[in-house]
Amino acid sequence: MPWQASMASAACGGLAWHCGGPWEPGSRSILRKLVLLLGSLLMSLYVFYCLAGRCEELPGAPGAQDPGYPQEGPQGPAEADSTLTPLEEGSKKLPQAIIIGVKKGGTRALLEFLRVHPDIRAVGAEPHFFDRNYDKGLDWYRELMPRTLEGQITMEKTPSYFVTKDAPARISAMSRDAKLIVVVRDPVTRVISDYTQTLSKRPDIPTFESLTFKNRTTGLIDTSWSAIQIGIYAKHLENWLLDFPMGQMLFVSGERLITNPAGELGRVQDFLGLKRIITDKHFYFNKTKGFPCLKKAEGSSKPHCLGKTKGRTHPNMNSEVVQRLREFYRPFNMKFYQMTGHDFGWDNYEK
Repeated sequence: MPWQASMASAACGGLAWHCGGPWEPGSRSILRKLVLLLGSLLMSLYVFYCLAGRCEELPGAPGAQDPGYPQEGPQGPAEADSTLTPLEEGSKKLPQAIIIGVKKGGTRALLEFLRVHPDIRAVGAEPHFFDRNYDKGLDWYRELMPRTLEGQITMEKTPSYFVTKDAPARISAMSRDAKLIVVVRDPVTRVISDYTQTLSKRPDIPTFESLTFKNRTTGLIDTSWSAIQIGIYAKHLENWLLDFPMGQMLFVSGERLITNPAGELGRVQDFLGLKRIITDKHFYFNKTKGFPCLKKAEGSSKPHCLGKTKGRTHPNMNSEVVQRLREFYRPFNMKFYQMTGHDFGWDNYEK
């Protein structure tokens, strides 16, 4: 009946195709467009979800955790990867190279010069891990290191390692492939420099002469004074050779580090397997301090010289005391030259 058709049309809101009625012209086209629009929207949401790194959480997604498979434990790959930092920031690694000595030999200068190299990252303060802080563990030590990128070398310097009995075995336990650098200097000049530094901090210490001799009359040198002991390089080197081959050690001349810094830095870069980037153009000689300085320091466009604590003027020493020290060190120097295959020329002074 006409009124029934009218009621049915009103109940369907005029959408006859929804109520099983005849299709309106263009209805199929509209439906197809709606389906395509909905599909595009769902696909866009899925792609956005994946970019957010949440795909693996979707049921049935590739790589999703299946309750039927064992989960990775705390030591699994997922946990290990969580400690890594983004590539642009790098990660903290144990050092592959260490400047192990010697005190007052020029270790600070060498480290500052090396930090100019883009492939070297070094911790500034001396960690003293292998002599004073070993009980704190390697994780504590690693945390002190700067972040490095792939291909960069992590370095540190603690000059007292060279004279620490347990340091060689401890470093070897960390890495048998570690490269060791020793900056050595005329032991007589070194002991005077050592005394000068201590005197600047403690003006009340005994005189250099009284500390040097166990018996001034006989000229017997007091080898119990640590400043004297450090300069017996051959003795300390013997201890290191128990754990490291000579090929993993480089001996840098503290004297040539002043007179020819680029030359010594070239040897160090070769030893570390790095391109010779640090050259003569990086240095200028500061006549006031008597030391080479960097034209541009790491992370700066300004010239940089070592601090005022470096390059102190040494007090005048009794020539007889100095001569006696040269006589004392001469046999140890000769043995050191023989062990390293290099004559550092410390005994070429007029007698």
